[in-house]
Amino acid sequence: MEPAERSRVPRIDPYGFERPEDFDAAAYEEFVSGYLVTLARRAAKWSRLLRGGGVPRGRAVKRYVRKGVPLEHRARVWMALSGAQAQMDQNPGYYHRLLQGERNPRLEDAIRTDLNRTFPDNVKFRKTTEPCLQKTLYNVLLAYGHHNQAVGYCQGMNFIAGYLILITNNEEESFWLLDALVGRILPENIFRTRKLIHGHCRQTPRELQGPPAGTGVRAPGPGFRLQADDDSPLQS
Repeated sequence: MEPAERSRVPRIDPYGFERPEDFDAAAYEEFVSGYLVTLARRAAKWSRLLRGGGVPRGRAVKRYVRKGVPLEHRARVWMALSGAQAQMDQNPGYYHRLLQGERNPRLEDAIRTDLNRTFPDNVKFRKTTEPCLQKTLYNVLLAYGHHNQAVGYCQGMNFIAGYLILITNNEEESFWLLDALVGRILPENIFRTRKLIHGHCRQTPRELQGPPAGTGVRAPGPGFRLQADDDSPLQS
C-alpha cells in the first residue's frame, strides 16, 4: 500500500479504534464508494422518519432498524425502542444517587480489574487520552452493580457498556441502555449463569487432577456434569 493511498483513510475509525497495520485501505475505499449512495438514501429516510421529534413504532421502523440505524441517530433510536429513555425520564436523579451510595470494595475492585482490558485498541479508553472513557465506564458499571445487586458485575459487561458509551457519548444514557439489555432484552439470568460457570471452571482443573495418590478415591471421568448450587443442571 502506498503511503499516499493509506493517508486518505484515517488511522482511527469513527468509534476510536485504531486500524491494524495490514488494513486494506484500497479495498475499504472501493467498498465505501459503492455503498455511499445506499447510506445517503438510508440516512435521508431516517431523517424524515424522526422529523417529528419522537421515534415512531411500526413495521416501517422495524424494517429500517433491520437495515441499520445511521450512527448520528443510533443513540436516540436505541434509547426509545429499548425503553431506556422512558426509564430514565421516570427516574430523574436515580443514576447519580447510585454513584453516591454505600461503597462496595469487592464490586469496585472487580470493575477496576477489567478497565485496562476494555478495548485496548481504542484510543478513547487509554489513560493517555483526555478525556479518558475509563472513568465513564467505571461509573456506568459501578452504578449498575448497585442497581442490580443480583448480577453485580460480570466479566464481559465492560465491553457491552464500553460500546454503549461509544455510541451514546452519554454516561447516564449508557447506564439505562445497559439496564434495558441485561434486565429486559437479553435472556433472563444470562449473567448470573456466566458467573456461576466461571466460578465452577476455576475449580475444574483441580477436579480433573483427581484425588491425592494412595487415597483409593477415583477421579471423575471427563463427562462429569457441572451443577448449580441448588443441584440443578446449568441451563444453556
